Amino acid sequence: MYSTCIFCNGALGTNEVLEDFPVGRRIAFDAARGRLWVVCRRCERWNLSPIEERWEAIEAAERIFRETRMRVSTDQIGLARHREGLELVRIGAPQRPEFAAWRYGDQFGRRRRRALLVGGATAGVIGTVAIAGVVTGVLSGAILAQSGNFVNLWQNARTLVRVRAPDGRLLKLKRPDLQAAALRPDTEAGGFVLELRNKRRVTHVFRGEQAERIAGVMMPRLNAAGARPSVVQDAVTTLERAGGPEAFLEDLLRTPPVASRGRRQLLEPGTLKLGRLPTPSRLALEMALHEEQERRALEGELKALELAWQEAEEVAAIADDLLLPDRVLRMLGRA
Repeated sequence: MYSTCIFCNGALGTNEVLEDFPVGRRIAFDAARGRLWVVCRRCERWNLSPIEERWEAIEAAERIFRETRMRVSTDQIGLARHREGLELVRIGAPQRPEFAAWRYGDQFGRRRRRALLVGGATAGVIGTVAIAGVVTGVLSGAILAQSGNFVNLWQNARTLVRVRAPDGRLLKLKRPDLQAAALRPDTEAGGFVLELRNKRRVTHVFRGEQAERIAGVMMPRLNAAGARPSVVQDAVTTLERAGGPEAFLEDLLRTPPVASRGRRQLLEPGTLKLGRLPTPSRLALEMALHEEQERRALEGELKALELAWQEAEEVAAIADDLLLPDRVLRMLGRA
C-alpha cells in the first residue's frame, strides 16, 4: 500500500474508514469506470491508485457515501464528509469539461486560499519582528519596508522538488530552477524533452515518459499560488479547444502563447521556458500532463504508475533520512 504523493512526495495521510484502502483523507472515486484517486492535501493533486487496490475500496466508498450526509451534490458530482474526517468525492457521469472545471477548480482554489494564508502569515511574522526591532532601536524602518522581499527570498531558497538525474544523482530544485526549466519538441521519439539546469549551470536532459513524469511533479509547485475560478475556467477552455491533453501539448510547443506584456515565450526556436508562460497556459499544462499520465495508466500501462509511486516513496524516504540522526536510522534499520 503506497502512502506518498507521486507529484509532491508528501505524505497522503491515513483513514480508518476504508478498511481495504486506509490511505488518504480525501478519496475520489468513479464506480462506473473503476477509478479511485487519493487527493493529496498538500498539493491537491489526484493520485490514481494501482488497479488491484481499487475494487473493494470503490464498493466500500460507494456504500459509505450513500450512508453519509452530503454537503454538496449535483447530478454528476457529490461531496460527502464522514464523521471521522474522511472526505469522499463521488464522480457520476459528467461531461468532460464539467468534470475538469470542478476537479481543477477545487484544486487550484484550495491552493490559492492556502497561498494567501501562508503568505499573509509569513509577512506578518517578518513585519512583527521588524516593528519590534524599530521600537527597540535594533532595526530601521527600511527593514520593515523590505519585508515582502524577505518573503520572496525565503520562498526562493526552499527545495521544492527532488528528482533523479540521468546519472543517478538526486537533484534538489528550487523555484528559480523550476522557472528556468525548458521544454522542446523531441523530433526523434515524439513528445518533448525537458531540460533542467543546476546551480553549476550543468544541463540535465530528460526524455519520453520520464520527462512527462518529472514535468508533472514540477508544475504543481510552479502553480502553487493557485488561481481564481475565472482563470481556471480559461485554462479548461484552452485545453478543450485544443482537442485534449496530447493535442494541447503539441500546440503549446509549436505555437507558444504570448504573455500579457507582449513578449514571446521562446528562448530559441522550438524551446519553451516554463517560468515565462502566462498563468492559464501554466495551469492547462499541469492539467494536460496529469491527464496524460492517467490515460496511460488506465490503458494498461500500470508499470509506469507503479514506478512513479515507488520513486515517490524512495525520494520521500531519502528526504526523511536527511533529517534523522544516525542513531535513529540504525534503530530503524535504514543505516
